[in-house]
Amino acid sequence: MLVHSRPARWAVWAAFTAVFLPVFALPFLVIVAASFATGWSGALPSGATLAHYRDAARGDALDALVTSLLTALAASALALTVGTWSALAVQALRTRARRTARAVDGLFMLPVAVPSVVVGLSLLVAFSRPPLLLNGTPTIVVLAHAVLVTAFAHQSVTAALSRLDPAYEQAAASLGASPAHVLRRVKLPLLLPSLSAAAGLCFALSMGELSATMMLYPPDWLPLPVKVFAATDRGSLFSGAALAVVLMGTTLIVLTAVSRIRTRASYR
Repeated sequence: MLVHSRPARWAVWAAFTAVFLPVFALPFLVIVAASFATGWSGALPSGATLAHYRDAARGDALDALVTSLLTALAASALALTVGTWSALAVQALRTRARRTARAVDGLFMLPVAVPSVVVGLSLLVAFSRPPLLLNGTPTIVVLAHAVLVTAFAHQSVTAALSRLDPAYEQAAASLGASPAHVLRRVKLPLLLPSLSAAAGLCFALSMGELSATMMLYPPDWLPLPVKVFAATDRGSLFSGAALAVVLMGTTLIVLTAVSRIRTRASYR
């Protein structure tokens, strides 16, 4: 730490604890406690049961978790592909057409600048008639998630490209490597830690997306955040809390796996 004296360090930790616990940690701890509760005792949940988790591990709740995982994986893969391609294209444009590069950057950041419900509405209108009739299909949900998270993949890869030493590409090109070979064997391996980080971020954001999903999901493709909202909306707070904990736990497990992949990639 930059603070060297013992009293100052204690003061910093005390201030951090005073801010972190009530603002960040306490709400999550209450959700976890409510997922095991059978009732309320004042302002806190009370009782102990595993019934909510048994319900979350079967039937519609399990189907909703699988739906969220499939949606997040598909949306993350699509967002990472498009975001990486756009970042590479923008890097090539910066030396020849800076205005075009800035326009492409702005285009990919546009979904972040507007509420996600606007993105959902725009897709609902755009794909409501043939030949691009996607309403009522899982594809439009995946597409909406991909549109919302591609900006983060684009920015992550763009930042990583700006930090790459051009000497690697120049050395490969001087040895006769084609641009495609340089991209496949030099640039993309160097970008692998940033690509894995972008994939994890896209996955986490897709797993928790609700606003646009509420406008687009078909009855046979119900993601878990919608299930959590529906449970709490009808007053089943404890069941909703258990589903929320399952959602958080699943996301953390996947992010931990992605973090390990990123760590190994950074030491290659």
